[in-house]
Amino acid sequence: MEYFFFNVTNVDAFLEGAKPEVKQVGPYTYREYRYKDNVSMVENNRMVSAYNIKSFVFLREKSVGDPAVDNITTVNIPAWAVMNKVKGSFWKASMVAIWMNSYGSGLFTTRTVDELLWGYEDPLLARVASTNPEVEKVFGLMYKKNGTNNGEFVYHTGVENYMDYGRVETWKGQSQLTFWASNQSNSINGSDGSAFHPLLNKNERIYIFTPDLCRSIHMEFEKDVEVNGIPAYRFTPPRSVFASKEENPANEGFCVTPQECLGTGLLKVSPCRKGAPVVASFPHFYLGDPKYVAAIKGLSPQRQHHQTFLDLNPTTGVIVRANKRAQINILLSRISGFPKTRSLNETIFPVMFLNESVVIDDVSAARVYKLLLIVTLVSNFPLIIVGLGAILLAVLIILLVRAHKQKKEVKRTVFTKALYATSTEEDTSYSPVSDKEKEDPQNGTYIGLSPKGDP
Repeated sequence: MEYFFFNVTNVDAFLEGAKPEVKQVGPYTYREYRYKDNVSMVENNRMVSAYNIKSFVFLREKSVGDPAVDNITTVNIPAWAVMNKVKGSFWKASMVAIWMNSYGSGLFTTRTVDELLWGYEDPLLARVASTNPEVEKVFGLMYKKNGTNNGEFVYHTGVENYMDYGRVETWKGQSQLTFWASNQSNSINGSDGSAFHPLLNKNERIYIFTPDLCRSIHMEFEKDVEVNGIPAYRFTPPRSVFASKEENPANEGFCVTPQECLGTGLLKVSPCRKGAPVVASFPHFYLGDPKYVAAIKGLSPQRQHHQTFLDLNPTTGVIVRANKRAQINILLSRISGFPKTRSLNETIFPVMFLNESVVIDDVSAARVYKLLLIVTLVSNFPLIIVGLGAILLAVLIILLVRAHKQKKEVKRTVFTKALYATSTEEDTSYSPVSDKEKEDPQNGTYIGLSPKGDP
């Protein structure tokens, strides 16, 4: 898991109305460990329930710096979350504005990478939490996501239909979400991205439910690839996944309100982020409306570095390589009751993007390759049998032909001998010399030979 942050270099100028400038800093790389806990079979082995546990260990040799030391200047997400929560109420907004001034909470903050990722106690949140126990005092982009799970999943085992293998039936006990405005948008479709059914087709859509986005997305076939000698199909999310409602009417259900429909390339996930103005996108607004890229100096979307993809072996459905890339943004705009926001234009401000990647290791690749070889042999077994049968039939025909030729040669030889034989045998007959057999005192009885008479 790699984390990249956008360090803001002109905070004061931006607050006065200038175009924001950011510099990408990263990666800060962590080894991600995954396993399924509390696994139990249900409904006569038709389904299996489990919790997905993730834990992270920092890898200094694959990182640009020390997350405990490196500082990042970015959007003060807790402050913007509280401001958005109280907007529309003059008294609450005025009170929060006073708190922000007293605690020195600005619209931007400078924190270490560790604090931004794994959490820090925010003074404004602590003040709000004193009157509202449901509010967390600690904020972090990955807070409570190390060594924890994101709820119970129930999966299909595929015992009745292999096409259902890995498909999510329920999440947190629900077969439908409640965040969005339409049944289609609230549907839980596909797997959780860790398993897929075998015998994949290039023409099918791969559906994945992602709790981080609070929705299901789909992927389509892009091209054939090969990883460690294993053939694979590459599936990628098309532009239509995060397209605007004008470009893709099916996405209208993801509009928080009719007035809060964002453009192509963005998804506002505030309904499942306790109302915080969080916006998801691909890194550097890849596949998004060019206006979002143009609004921030320092962004440069590139397919090679910012595309999300899955490389799946079509026979087994095994993941041989994958890159999940997503960006966290904050919607900044003028909010009544907060004078500091008067000079701001509505901006989708990038905070961080992650690159969650995996590639099959050599040992696993060898096992899959052996399995594919067995599958190839088994699937071609009828052809092998037919081929062997054809060879045996050809050998039998050859042997029969040769035997037939040898038989003809024998007959020809016998006929030739009979034709050219002398008359000695024909003219000699066996007959006794006399009516009484002669006896030789030494050799016993003998038969005499005499010439055959001419009739």
